[in-house]
Amino acid sequence: MAGLASNGSNPDVGLLYDINGLAKAAPAWLDRVMEFVGEYGILLALVLTVLWCWGSVRRRASPEESVSGVAGTLWAPLAASVAVLVNIPIRGFVERPRPFHDHDGLDVLVDGKTDFSFVSDHATVAMALGVGLFLVHKRIGLAAIGLALAEGFCRVYMGVHYPTDVVGGFALGTAVALLLAPVALALLTPLCGAVARVPRVGRLVRSRRAGGAGRAHHALDLHETRAEAESDLAA
Repeated sequence: MAGLASNGSNPDVGLLYDINGLAKAAPAWLDRVMEFVGEYGILLALVLTVLWCWGSVRRRASPEESVSGVAGTLWAPLAASVAVLVNIPIRGFVERPRPFHDHDGLDVLVDGKTDFSFVSDHATVAMALGVGLFLVHKRIGLAAIGLALAEGFCRVYMGVHYPTDVVGGFALGTAVALLLAPVALALLTPLCGAVARVPRVGRLVRSRRAGGAGRAHHALDLHETRAEAESDLAA
């Protein structure tokens, strides 16, 4: 399994050299930008996309749609976390070295990668978030999937993953987000509904208390006014 891509005649290796070759031809400043974008930037953008989706679904017309939307949005990052956990035994089983260990001439933009290559965690997380958001909000989900595809390209461009590492990550993230969604949403939706009702109950109690205090204050004012009138008559 470790020799999944071991020679230059393999299309996986050929595509690796083609995409990573763009880094060799690019100016140094662009490589630094791609390093940041591929390592941190796109994941940060996906986190902001999750928050965007959260705000959007909370404004839906009916409370039921809002609760189900929030539950679906919560499932996206949870799906990404589950997918990364599932990837741990996969990496240990396949034991595929990083491409720069087996192939010379690559322009590696990130140093210090000592773990195995298949499956790409970055690609897995990105696609799980994208597919999870797509289940909730199609337009935002498509934007997130576009970011996930860009993440996969960056990982190969940086020389730290084979193309099939990225494709495997996309498949794993998609599978986890889709296959576990029914169970996850069945648990998250009533939980989000219960949480959503708590502030309403609190506001109702506060409103009733305020109303009761107002009535008591009004009755006290009437009593004081009546006492003053009786005192004036007695005088």
